[in-house]
Amino acid sequence: MAGEQYGTDDLLARARAGDGPAFGQLVEPYRRELHVHCYRMLGSVQDAEDLVQETLLAAWSGLAGFEARASLRAWLYRIATNRSLNALRAHRRRAPAAPPAAESGLPEPTRRAAVTWLQPYPDTLLDDLPATDPGPDVRLERKESVSLAFVAAAQVLPPRQRAVLVLRDVLGYSARETAATLDTTEPSVNSALQRARATLGESTKETVPEARERELADRFAEAFTRGDVDAVVELLTADVWLRMPPLPVEYQGRAAVRDFLRSIAFYGAPRYRLIPTRANGQPAYGVYAYDPHSGQAHAHGLDVLTIADRGITAITHFMDTDSLRHFGLPRTLHD
Repeated sequence: MAGEQYGTDDLLARARAGDGPAFGQLVEPYRRELHVHCYRMLGSVQDAEDLVQETLLAAWSGLAGFEARASLRAWLYRIATNRSLNALRAHRRRAPAAPPAAESGLPEPTRRAAVTWLQPYPDTLLDDLPATDPGPDVRLERKESVSLAFVAAAQVLPPRQRAVLVLRDVLGYSARETAATLDTTEPSVNSALQRARATLGESTKETVPEARERELADRFAEAFTRGDVDAVVELLTADVWLRMPPLPVEYQGRAAVRDFLRSIAFYGAPRYRLIPTRANGQPAYGVYAYDPHSGQAHAHGLDVLTIADRGITAITHFMDTDSLRHFGLPRTLHD
């Protein structure tokens, strides 16, 4: 431990003297977890990447002001959190909803979507997270804290409440540590946390055995590839949700999803191919539609499934095909 601390102190001294590579070695161990932190705050993979770059640039330029009384990790989280708050205040993370023309011909939705800028987060990036001990006050497990349900719910909170919730319930910061990070008071932190928890309500996450999750996901992919709408619907729970960011529409219930699949997704009997991957700790598929003329399959989006033991509770179809690149998936499949 002493040798490790000596090495860190040496890197810090060299970085303060203007040694860029030393600074890179110093902060690289925290890059991935900072990226996930910014994603929880912003709901966007690309915005998270931009904020991490801003954070590290700010840390590099402000390294002389770093006081070793706090850990480097805590200092970086403070910068990242406040940069995220600045971005949220400027509404930089809000991707515009799809144009009204994109909704033309769609069935009447169950409700309008409050969050249209959400992007899926590749599990491959979560696999690279360093093993760190969460703070004693942590309430959410890592998997739940990156789930689509949590990240989407967090997006509806005011920025300051969102930051407090993530710092306290995800990272396990104490009220004192959170107040220091946000340059506020402990009573203010406690009040914001109480309001955030009240808005989100108690966690209703349903656990599902891994084998059951895989079984349902595989059956979904097989039925979807066959174009068997009834077989897809049989896998859904009665209260299932279908969401399609950035379209501001959401459909609930088997009948509504069946109607959408028949009238829109499978209208004209298109053929699809699904490539398995994982996003936000959940089963996901790159969706490709076959072109009958070329024989190629072109990117159609990314489906992320939310699964409980009783069935599939949500299908989130991300329409932005550019998000596939984050999963190492191509725009076109050549058979």
